[in-house]
Amino acid sequence: MISLKNPDQIGKMRVAGALLYEVLQQVRAAVKPGVTTAQLNDLAEKLIRRNHAIPSFLNYEGYPASICASVDDAVVHGIPSKKQVLREGQIISIDCGLILDGWQADSAFTVGVGEISEAAQKLIDVTEQCFWRAARQAVAGNRLGDVGHACQELAEANGYGVIRDLTGHGIGREMHEDPPVYNFGVPGKGLKMRKGMTIAIEPMISAGDWRVTCDADKWSYRTRDRSLCSHYEHTIAINEGALPEILTYPDFVWKEEA
Repeated sequence: MISLKNPDQIGKMRVAGALLYEVLQQVRAAVKPGVTTAQLNDLAEKLIRRNHAIPSFLNYEGYPASICASVDDAVVHGIPSKKQVLREGQIISIDCGLILDGWQADSAFTVGVGEISEAAQKLIDVTEQCFWRAARQAVAGNRLGDVGHACQELAEANGYGVIRDLTGHGIGREMHEDPPVYNFGVPGKGLKMRKGMTIAIEPMISAGDWRVTCDADKWSYRTRDRSLCSHYEHTIAINEGALPEILTYPDFVWKEEA
């Protein structure tokens, strides 16, 4: 069942989103060679709890951490570890969620560790562009196929693979609500979006093939061909006749598309 949120509820999600943005800004700044993924996890959890919020991911269906830290060919759900020390030239995707006043926020980014290759930076940049291209289609009256197609078209135009086995999702009081939000699709197909829908759009883009495997820990997904993968996500609110509000990016203002 799809839950439509009223302005007061979206306002609470906006406050949760603003807090998550600040948390992830500080986690991003802490990414550097020599840091462990466990240290990044501890920082995120400390910042979340300091602000009277709850880490969404911790103990969610048994997940043992407050962030997902996915390095290089890992797509999502990488479990932070004291043994995983970040090295110059790697890329890392950080995914995090929190609950504030009963409402969820979810966001993710990928960043280089120190200096990275031009190819790796391009993958990160295009993944972010895929999000913004897809989010422009997230308007009341459009369909989810429009969102997925926009992401897929840009990724594949750059020779990249769009991960198909993992998706975005509705979000609100629960981290994962209906509907699933695919990063590929056919324009004009799928569920029609309505004002008050809140969804997380999260392109997961591979430098190679789109197929994935799951590690023995039953959480960490990585590309089957071991190609680099990038991930970018924001929680958004669908508007009537206007571009969506980016709830996990405070004060963001849409600009005319170039």
